[in-house]
Amino acid sequence: MDDEHLPGFYHDAEEASRSGQRATLLLSRVRLLGAVVAAVGGAFKWKVGGGVDVWAWVALIGFLIALFGEFLLWVMHPELKWNAGRAMAERVKSLGWRYAVAGDPFPLTSPDARADLEKAVIDAAAEHRGTLLLTSDNPAGEAVMTGLRGKPYAERRTAYCENRVRRQLDWYHDKAAANEIRANLARVLLFAGEFIAILFAILRITGAWDVDLSGVMAAAVAGGAAWIGLRQYENLKVAYSTAAGELAAMHKRLLRTDEGDWPTTVAEAEAVISTEHAAWLASRPSTT
Repeated sequence: MDDEHLPGFYHDAEEASRSGQRATLLLSRVRLLGAVVAAVGGAFKWKVGGGVDVWAWVALIGFLIALFGEFLLWVMHPELKWNAGRAMAERVKSLGWRYAVAGDPFPLTSPDARADLEKAVIDAAAEHRGTLLLTSDNPAGEAVMTGLRGKPYAERRTAYCENRVRRQLDWYHDKAAANEIRANLARVLLFAGEFIAILFAILRITGAWDVDLSGVMAAAVAGGAAWIGLRQYENLKVAYSTAAGELAAMHKRLLRTDEGDWPTTVAEAEAVISTEHAAWLASRPSTT
């Protein structure tokens, strides 16, 4: 079983989240770069023709670009789709796997687990109807889920441990490493920007340089700090590292779990994954 076999609402939510993320990051870049261009325009003067200041126009264009990005972020609210989409996708993914391997709240003793799954997915979707368009179904994929549910315990355990827990664990590990690298690189660049800003200020004080580029560097550093705040590299590194460690321990435990304890142990494994999702969402703007 893979992500392609999850209920249709998962795929709708996943696409909405990716679209919202792309729009949020693009418009944030536009806003921050516009502010830097405006600062550059304000640092220089160059009058041509009848006294038109070219750099003043550059500053104006920069401010207009920043305003355009800010306006679209305010009107479109793409971050809401990013956040709500991920919340919904992860919720449906968890429900799908619980059902497919007979974990709580869908153990083999459930009289109508399929109906219970559909109700749980619909209830989850109801929280995001104002933000997400969830209309798709996936009967072929859901047949694969039901087929896995009917397999012997050993096969269900192997499928869950390798295709759900191990893949999620590897994802957390890779993301933690990548965010650590990005966090360190971002900090180095900020320190470099602050050092250059100080250097420009000293050169201007001593009279060796008469152009005020310290303001430009200050705008660049502020923009970089805002970008780091948006991407949250350090927070994500800590969250992913913690989740990877907890899930690695859970993976070993699942391999030794008896069938009688399986439903509750699956629920505990999903709770570990959902803790990371909850922490991520808590650090983002409201999804409601």
